[in-house]
Amino acid sequence: MPLLPKSRVRRVLLAILAVVVVLVVVLIGSTGWLDALGASPAGARLARIQRSPNFRDGAFRNPEATSVGTPGSTWKMLRQWLGGHEQRVPPGPLPIVRLTKADFATAPASGLRATWLGHSTVLVEIDGARILFDPVWARRASPSSLVGPKRFHEPPLPIEQLPPLDVIVASHDHYDHLDREVVRAIAQNPAQSQVRFVVPLGVGAHLEKWGIAPDRITELDWSESTTVGPLTLTATPARHFSGRALSRNHTLWASFVVAGPQHRIFHSGDTGPFAGFIDIGSTYGPFDLTFVKIGAYGETWPDIHLTPEQAVDANTKLRGKVLLPIHWGTFNLAMHAWDDPAERVVAAAVLTGTKLVMPKPGESVEPSRPKAIDPWWRTVRH
Repeated sequence: MPLLPKSRVRRVLLAILAVVVVLVVVLIGSTGWLDALGASPAGARLARIQRSPNFRDGAFRNPEATSVGTPGSTWKMLRQWLGGHEQRVPPGPLPIVRLTKADFATAPASGLRATWLGHSTVLVEIDGARILFDPVWARRASPSSLVGPKRFHEPPLPIEQLPPLDVIVASHDHYDHLDREVVRAIAQNPAQSQVRFVVPLGVGAHLEKWGIAPDRITELDWSESTTVGPLTLTATPARHFSGRALSRNHTLWASFVVAGPQHRIFHSGDTGPFAGFIDIGSTYGPFDLTFVKIGAYGETWPDIHLTPEQAVDANTKLRGKVLLPIHWGTFNLAMHAWDDPAERVVAAAVLTGTKLVMPKPGESVEPSRPKAIDPWWRTVRH
């Protein structure tokens, strides 16, 4: 068979490329990818970022030298992803506790109650105020509704059933921690018209694009604080990265301390191990309750995600009285079994004498009277 002339080959390749481009544009437009990417910091927001001591050479930096992946990690990760035999998604439905706003009509007797809604999303009632951390209701941890890690379970509390909130905290702008549709729903809900957003530097650009008025947004650098009602919220360091597209670290990531008149809590956001936990504990602790990530760890990215054992150690350094593990049981984001974080954190807590609570998605806990651990994940069967 004779070879095609080079000019014709070139035309064929260009035609194929054009078709691919058209398909990508249609896909992006039909699933809202472009809007889900958010917005880049600009103007006064960008100028403030550039003045931050944590921003150097055009990007935010971690408190310690950090690698997002080890040498050769991309190929190793692909081999693990394709060739691993771990049960990365539950074999059956999870036993979630379904909620409505009526479940929050009565204040907690102790003054502090936390309701884990899955992954890193936690609704906390503390000293008369309500905080929602890392709000994600999306079916997928992705800019697309068609592709990306899919939820293991429905949100226990429908977004329209959220009780009136005082503040929403997003630890950083990754898709499994900041959901565009939640932000839009809050922006359009008159019952939530007074809620404040407290986020790390630069993340406010996304919120404004999705309909939140600038006067409702407070952006914090590490060690900066703001007050909302009776609460003081402080952004504290974390060891991670940020970005909703190909570029990274143009917005900041953080953990958060919340101090009320009677109680103190800590939310880790996403983080790897670092010495800063000791400083946070000595400066802001002890904490009545800590929310520390335990899932999505892997040997190819040891700097940016804690293992369950490291999470228990972090809670000790933070001077946490009770640990509620987060960032697990909702999305398949790593090459480990879906329930491996739960088994390992329970074993580590027993070994160290750490007080641990392991609620089902949608279950509420009061750390002043922690419930005995019910290994509910072991009941999930085909």
